[in-house]
Amino acid sequence: MADGVLPTIRTFQVFPDLPGELEPLLDLARNLWWVWNPDAVELFRRLDRKLWEDVYHNPVKMLGSIAQSKLQQAAKDDAFRAHLNRVSTSFKEHLNQPGWFNEKYPEKSKMLVAYFSAEFGLHESLPIYSGGLGILAGDHLKSASELGLPLVSVGLLYRNGYFQQYLSGDGWQQEAYPELDFYNLPIEPMRYNDGSPVHIRVDLPDNAVFCKLWRANVGRVPLYLLDTNLQENAPADRDITSKLYGSGTDLRIKQEIVLGIGGVRALAALNISPTVFHMNEGHSAFLALERIRTLLETTHLNFDEARQQVMATNVFTTHTPVPAGIDTFSPETMLRFFRSMIPQLRLDDEGFLALGREDVSNKKQGFSMALLAIRLADNVNGVSALHGDVSRKMWHNVWPQVPADEVPIKHITNGIHVRTWLGQEIAFTLDRYLSDEWISSPSDQSVWEGVNQIPDEELWRAHERSRARLVGWARQSLRDQLLRRGAPYDELNTADQVLDPEALTIGFARRFATYKRGNLLLRDMDRLKRILEESKKPVQFLFAGKAHPADNEGKDLIKQIIHFARDPMIRRKIVFLENYDMNVARYLVQGVDVWLNTPRRPYEASGTSGMKAACNGVLNCSILDGWWVEGYAPDLGWAIGRGETYSDSNYQDAVESQALYDILEKQIIPLFYQRSVDNIPHEWIARMKNCMRKLAPVFNTNRMVRDYAEKFYLSAFNRGEVLSADGMKRAIELAHSKIQLRDRWGGIRIVGVHTSGNGHFKVGQAMQVEALVDLPGLDPKDVTVQLYAGPVNARGEIEEPQALAMQHSKGLAPDRHLFVGKIDCRSSGRHGFAIRVLPGTVDLATPFEPGLIIWN
Repeated sequence: MADGVLPTIRTFQVFPDLPGELEPLLDLARNLWWVWNPDAVELFRRLDRKLWEDVYHNPVKMLGSIAQSKLQQAAKDDAFRAHLNRVSTSFKEHLNQPGWFNEKYPEKSKMLVAYFSAEFGLHESLPIYSGGLGILAGDHLKSASELGLPLVSVGLLYRNGYFQQYLSGDGWQQEAYPELDFYNLPIEPMRYNDGSPVHIRVDLPDNAVFCKLWRANVGRVPLYLLDTNLQENAPADRDITSKLYGSGTDLRIKQEIVLGIGGVRALAALNISPTVFHMNEGHSAFLALERIRTLLETTHLNFDEARQQVMATNVFTTHTPVPAGIDTFSPETMLRFFRSMIPQLRLDDEGFLALGREDVSNKKQGFSMALLAIRLADNVNGVSALHGDVSRKMWHNVWPQVPADEVPIKHITNGIHVRTWLGQEIAFTLDRYLSDEWISSPSDQSVWEGVNQIPDEELWRAHERSRARLVGWARQSLRDQLLRRGAPYDELNTADQVLDPEALTIGFARRFATYKRGNLLLRDMDRLKRILEESKKPVQFLFAGKAHPADNEGKDLIKQIIHFARDPMIRRKIVFLENYDMNVARYLVQGVDVWLNTPRRPYEASGTSGMKAACNGVLNCSILDGWWVEGYAPDLGWAIGRGETYSDSNYQDAVESQALYDILEKQIIPLFYQRSVDNIPHEWIARMKNCMRKLAPVFNTNRMVRDYAEKFYLSAFNRGEVLSADGMKRAIELAHSKIQLRDRWGGIRIVGVHTSGNGHFKVGQAMQVEALVDLPGLDPKDVTVQLYAGPVNARGEIEEPQALAMQHSKGLAPDRHLFVGKIDCRSSGRHGFAIRVLPGTVDLATPFEPGLIIWN
């Protein structure tokens, strides 16, 4: 080849060649339904068990790599063909069954939800996820498929995925970014009818970037993935979808523009017209701007009118409990990237920037993606009851005069897809003692009551097999880790002897961020060593987790664990497993006895790993944060502390580490080794059964997705239909009503309040309250007047308030009106009330949405 001359590369694709009898295997491999169906997993594993591990459980790659002789052998094997027929039949039944949604809401056939997320954790063979957010999104799709919910999903296809973790000899985390082979993954490029690939365009400040569309099938839910690695794009733009959560402000905003704006355009290019849009975290919030821009392009609406229609049909879920965890861009960055879109939105620069500012008058304040989503969605929620409360307080300044508990942010507690995370040994036991509905209706509490019918011995043996499988796999994984590090021979031999398949096994696996306190257990190393050195009641720990590549403090936590585990007296009792992913997580949540979680409250928005453990009968020991506030009961597991908060984090760590040691020494270890004559820990098993029976039907994504459907999706769909009717007549009227209210709100006055009685009442009596309210330029129907009443505490604050409507009685003079209400005296003690005026416009999603409120 002459210097400087590049060859012309002509590509072609090679497909697996399967005997006719095995062709259904291709359909199964290309739909991720198989990942939560153990019989389908076993079908692929049966073809070649070693190859299944070598291709990291990727059936598409396996079918393209397996020896033709093995395929021919399987085609002639009656038992394999029968197995294939059984799995294929089950797959077709899943695709064709109506599902819960269609059976309950047949009249809502026009509803279609578009679910946007920056990451999706569906399986380890498709590594386009980093952790809990992505795995939750993947479980959301699986449950949507099972429920028959009309839903499509949109994400990015990262060719390097999230980083692969390995440790240096000193225990310092290193990162590798191997490229994904898209053509050996369960995805396919989208094409038009003429066979040409579907590409969409997104404009950036200096040029346009083109995106290729791919599709993954998750049961009956399509996942559309955008890929910028095209020759038409500049080298820097080809890297937009190279790594999940790329570093640098410009790369991050480009990724979020491609996800949000590009995602909306991708659905349009495919002629898909969602009626509801769900933003899973703020990464995709730019979709709301693109929806408004598109509406303005095709109508004569102004921004406020178009915004009203788009807000009605947007849902936003926040997963972040601290403002620092939210993507925020400088005003200069926003103006540079949106210079061409701002006029299309019919806004000026300040009007545009105000959408993402907490204080709209502060021109130096950054542009928050979460605030953009909050301001452009009528439905906003946190992911646990505690996180909902934290979020209302965190964003209280957006509605400054609204009491924090009435800030219009709700909550839907996260869950997990039970069948994805349930161990094969436990699943087999459930099959024997529960009805089939534990699979078809996993959120039905009554179905799980059958767990009590499982003999203690049988459940314990199933769990022991899971633990033994974990120990065997952990030994092999540790040996592989040491080999990659070039460890000496004697250290390799040690790997074969770590862990005891019968010892109390405690797991800690999660992202190694400092607030998750991965080293809390190490705070008193001498006390921990005494626990580990006990030979009559052995205890062992398994750790796993990744630190963000830029988080040196998180990396140092991992290093501390590695160094501690090298003590010759305990090195067989502590193992750190590299490269935490869904495969590692499955082994851990299925095989440990206790799941340990030690976040600094209240920074764990939800946490789902403990839910995965619980459905396997694994007991949780956790700080009362996130989901465990709702899940904890003394007969289910252990709470570290009682939900206290501390101003001194060092003192908090000291107190809670000692509480953890006490729980281990005085409760967990004695209970685990409290055995009957047949060596069965009956009290421990009683708690295992309670976990499965009480937690599995509640903390699962079938319940969660049903909640989203009934609390948000259906109301957003219905509201969108109402506002869009007659050329969006009511959306336009609502926008104008809000403008009128804002213009005239400052003139509202509560000029007089009169109450019946002398301020002393008996239980059962009622106090009548009259209020004189001036409403210049407004009709009484434009407002809601309320009594805000309840018991008064020692600080003079109303606790557990009730909002009681006051009725318009009559007009007394021009613009002056009398409103009347009453307060029932249901309990003794000191009570109080205030009067407030709120917007009363019928079509408002919530009276608090405009942020207008008058108190007397």
